[in-house]
Amino acid sequence: QAQFVESGGGLVQPGGSLILSCEASGFSLELDYYAIGWFRQAPGKEREGVVCMYSRVSGGATYYVDSAKGRFTITRGNAKNTIYLQMNSLKPEDTAVYYCAGRRPIGTIAVRTAVSDYDYWGQGTQVTVSS
Repeated sequence: QAQFVESGGGLVQPGGSLILSCEASGFSLELDYYAIGWFRQAPGKEREGVVCMYSRVSGGATYYVDSAKGRFTITRGNAKNTIYLQMNSLKPEDTAVYYCAGRRPIGTIAVRTAVSDYDYWGQGTQVTVSS
């Protein structure tokens, strides 16, 4: 059973930066195809896809929610099976619990942004942007 563990959340002032980490076990980022995503859920709101991507040997694609474009970046770490979310110019509206998720390599290969598209979830890490 795949497991995802997020870390790196915390309290940051508006305009600040954070780097979230997601360590995956039982879920390989070395496969020819994999799909992962960072989601967030603010109090009273539905969970939404922030950055979602798939990677194949022949290429891949990445989706950024409009509010994250130009500020957030997803990267794969040198450490095996680790994904990072670099968040810059943070705003109070970025306050949420952030989750890392993985999708089994089945079905149509495309960027998946719906919560229901993902099979494995971490426990989440709280990000609070406040002065």
